[in-house]
Amino acid sequence: MIHKFNTPALLIIASLLVPVAAVPQEAGFGLSSPAELQESGFMRFLLPRFSLKTGIRITLAANNPEAIISTDNGVPLMEGLGQVYYLQITEDDTPQRGKAQRFAAWLDSDIGRRAIAQFELDGVQIFAPIETLRAAEAATIFDGNAKRGEDFSFANCGRCHVVGDRNRMKGIGSTPSFSVLRSLPDWEERFSTFYARIPHPSLVQLEGVSEPFDPAFPPANQPLRLTLDQLEDILTFVSGIMPADLGAPLVEH
Repeated sequence: MIHKFNTPALLIIASLLVPVAAVPQEAGFGLSSPAELQESGFMRFLLPRFSLKTGIRITLAANNPEAIISTDNGVPLMEGLGQVYYLQITEDDTPQRGKAQRFAAWLDSDIGRRAIAQFELDGVQIFAPIETLRAAEAATIFDGNAKRGEDFSFANCGRCHVVGDRNRMKGIGSTPSFSVLRSLPDWEERFSTFYARIPHPSLVQLEGVSEPFDPAFPPANQPLRLTLDQLEDILTFVSGIMPADLGAPLVEH
């Protein structure tokens, strides 16, 4: 039996048989890095991730490189193998320098930092992006009692929020769990001021801070009164909670 195909159908089939072209590689720039970064396989892991996205080729061990990763000079990049690594971009005004600057911006982006952190040897993360270190240094250190904060949270906040595994089936569905709140960039402010955030002002009073309840609108239930020390206990407990993994943010095109 002879099958007849019309011209549009043949064109569609032919187009499907044409191989997809790779991102064209354009002239790139030179990069110098310590021997241990190459010997560990880190550079073979990192550089293709940049080149595949941008089409910019990076040449290692080039003469007069436009970018230098070293352990003694430049902008702090990452820590690993017992030392801090820095990135330096040449001052020469050339097209290659512009591409090296794109590489530096990529390394400083969320994608670049994740790429650095994803490199592992025998299942162990080797490098920590320097922003992670700065965030850790800048993080507030709470000196309350985490166990008291945990008990207080389960006994009082657990009526509405999922605080942890002990009450994971008892929270209100529309109320975010502690782990979700902990994943937010402003979690410290949210927990530090929760007593002033709706609907808490009608239920909670922080000793010496909150205004007394309006006699015309008394709380419907037994109010929760807490001290500054108890708030510090809660913050100490929450600071140790593993943040929920909410995935990568949505990107609108």
